[in-house]
Amino acid sequence: MSFSANLAPALPVDASAAALAGRAWRPDAGGPSVVAIRDGQVVDISANFPTMRDLCEAPDPPAALRAAAGEALGPLDAILANTPPERRDRTRPWLLAPTDLQAIKAAGVTFPVSMLERVIEERARGDLAAAAAFRAEVRATIGDDLARLKPGSREALNLKQVLVARGAWSQYLEVGIGPDAEIFTKAPPMAAVGTGMDAGLHPSSSWNNPEPEVVLVVAANGRIVGASLGNDVNLRDIEGRSALLLGRAKDNNASAAIGPFIRFLDAAFTLDDIRSTVVTLGVAGDDGFRLEGSSSMALIARDPLDLAGQMLNAHHHYPDGAVLYCGTMFAPVEDRDAPGQGFTHHAGDIVTIAAPRLGRLVNRMRRTDECEPHLFGTGALMRNLARRGLLAGPRA
Repeated sequence: MSFSANLAPALPVDASAAALAGRAWRPDAGGPSVVAIRDGQVVDISANFPTMRDLCEAPDPPAALRAAAGEALGPLDAILANTPPERRDRTRPWLLAPTDLQAIKAAGVTFPVSMLERVIEERARGDLAAAAAFRAEVRATIGDDLARLKPGSREALNLKQVLVARGAWSQYLEVGIGPDAEIFTKAPPMAAVGTGMDAGLHPSSSWNNPEPEVVLVVAANGRIVGASLGNDVNLRDIEGRSALLLGRAKDNNASAAIGPFIRFLDAAFTLDDIRSTVVTLGVAGDDGFRLEGSSSMALIARDPLDLAGQMLNAHHHYPDGAVLYCGTMFAPVEDRDAPGQGFTHHAGDIVTIAAPRLGRLVNRMRRTDECEPHLFGTGALMRNLARRGLLAGPRA
């Protein structure tokens, strides 16, 4: 299925008030540029900010973004339409994921619903047929109304004691209601794919799903400076076999999607707006299958500030900053292929993740070895910026 026609609109509903930045590949420069999105136009501001990391580390990123002069690359719609690999004119610019040197991290088990699904995965050991029976068992034992339970609280510790006594405790409950969040590495820097690009599914997985999430953008000093949308593609059968396989389940070629842009925090878009964001998801398959869902940040068990602080603090530094997937409450259980088999992706699925104030991230699911390989890393970026004379540093 071609998904070029589904990419627009990519912008937030209030784009005229938004401080939006992204990255685009410039064939004439042989590398990426940081771009501002202004009045439907894509403007290269890399002479001011050679990397997105530099812009995010500015004292006031939205003000710096708005003040930066640049070179117009063309209308966003044209560059967006040129992004899908299947129809790309490689002589013209196309969009990339909006992050570059930042660490790409993710928080897991941050919503009660997804926490219960992780417990079910663990009990089922990746077996789809066993999952439905375990789901009923776990809900009967634990319940599913845990949204009011504050992780690490006295009430959470009391619940832990009860569940341990019943033999129902799980490592997923430990990070779901315990004091310490699960923070893991989703992908190396530079490895994320953006909107209009293929996202990867490892062919060894037969039970997997999208995870629509808000992605926090955190500067090196721990400030949350912006947000984007993300798909934390998850291989449920592999993680369910063992939590020690988390890296195999999560970190694969093209399996971290972020985009379409970074929206910086300012008077028009605040941390409270992130806290109230509702992320919607749509999956459309070549087989006619359709799936819709949503995830509300208002129901998250851990505040974004807590998650960012657990990731980046006096004990754990990221000198180039980091981006952090916040987790999702969406865990699809609808049957797709056969009764009792639940949902899993098919190659060619079009996944649309959207939020009114953050825009739309659209990807097509393909095998990881059929997606574009991740070959342009940090070393290649530094060499490219040096050839372009852009390594003198940001000029705010």
